[in-house]
Amino acid sequence: MGNNGSVVVQKRLARFRPEERSMVDGLFDKLQGDAGASGKAGKTLTLEMLQSTMGSLAPDSMVKRIYQCMCSLDPGQEAPSDSQKTTQPAAASGVLREQLIVFLADTLRGTAEERAPLVLTMSHNAAGVPKEVTCEQVVEFLQDLISAVVQILTCRGRLQGWHPDKMGDTSLGVKLLAEQMCSELKPSDQGTCDVSCLEDWIFRVSQVSTYLEMLVAEGLNVSLNSWVAPTLLPPCKEVSWKDLICLLDLPTLMFLAPQLPGSYSAPWRLVFSTHLHGESFTRMMTGLMHHGPTLLLIKDTKGHVFGGFASQTWEMKPQFQGDSRCFLFSVFPTLRVYTATGYNDHFMYLNQHQQTMPNGLGMGGQHDYFGLWLDSDFGQGHSRAQPKCTTFGSPQLSGDQEFTLDSMEVWAVGQPKQPEEGEEEEGKKSILNVDPEVQAMMELTGKTLHSEGFRELEEDLD
Repeated sequence: MGNNGSVVVQKRLARFRPEERSMVDGLFDKLQGDAGASGKAGKTLTLEMLQSTMGSLAPDSMVKRIYQCMCSLDPGQEAPSDSQKTTQPAAASGVLREQLIVFLADTLRGTAEERAPLVLTMSHNAAGVPKEVTCEQVVEFLQDLISAVVQILTCRGRLQGWHPDKMGDTSLGVKLLAEQMCSELKPSDQGTCDVSCLEDWIFRVSQVSTYLEMLVAEGLNVSLNSWVAPTLLPPCKEVSWKDLICLLDLPTLMFLAPQLPGSYSAPWRLVFSTHLHGESFTRMMTGLMHHGPTLLLIKDTKGHVFGGFASQTWEMKPQFQGDSRCFLFSVFPTLRVYTATGYNDHFMYLNQHQQTMPNGLGMGGQHDYFGLWLDSDFGQGHSRAQPKCTTFGSPQLSGDQEFTLDSMEVWAVGQPKQPEEGEEEEGKKSILNVDPEVQAMMELTGKTLHSEGFRELEEDLD
């Protein structure tokens, strides 16, 4: 390598462990593949070489972004300068060994300051280094990046029990997640983003670095002992996928899972679905109760998808419950999470068969003005937030303030509260469980054993 670039390149290599440096330095020859083995290898990597390595794990548009970015790097300087912008080699000249090393070091071991110029160039998606890009260009870059991550999860068998073919539209989820991440940008008054804007954004939105590291490490097959593939999906268990049409999609899961306390420590279990269990408030309550923290997902007849996270096991009572870990969220038409404001503690409410109190399920706000409400008649609900829900600061989540339910799911997302020793879940037992003689007497008199059916449903869902 040339004297001009050796100092910068050696500094970059020093970021890796001694046993990793030879692998990083030798990756250039590895990527040249057959061309190197046949003695026809040149001094640069071509786009075709990158496509042959990354093509199965990333969209072609993302591979081209990476190639253009590598070609724009000047390994002879610590950072791009104004003069460099006019002297960058054209993309057709290919990627030098030194450029590849700098790219690997900055994507896998770099700071937000060092990654920002790379994101700027990849968003621009053309030869050279631009001074700024539009928010729309950043969104397009994110869509390619997220699509690549989803492709890696699928191809590498890391779906954690989820079945994308039985879930929501992944391509739509990619667009919604890209828009959500880009909403954290702080562009100029002209709506553009320069390096300093992107540096601030990358520092605050950790997914940008996580996704970029995953794409480069796995797409280029960089085997670093110190790098561990991130867990992006929670494990999914005990779900009957055969008859299910799931409201979730993979990018939405990638967004929602990190918001939960404990994140990926507990498997997600579907404890209620209108597709599987019908439209019944009583059956829904069975899914909510005794299963610990739950995530509710609702789709209304206007196509809006939204829900809430309940941090504690639901109880049927005329008082509010829960704590400040609860939140409301929107999935479509925008992907957002709304956390507790501290204004009040009206986090969770569940009641039925009361004469003087509202009967149904609510989260946030107050009686008759919930951020999310589902009536005990089940088919109807409301999201009254004028202008915002006091508890969570959320806007109206449903298409109309008074909405009609299209479908609903309840996911148990934490460890349920275990009964204390000797209790054997007394609260879940009825007198029929405790006294067989009472059960036999009722059967002889022709009485219907309503609690028996309720208990069987609980066992099915557990």
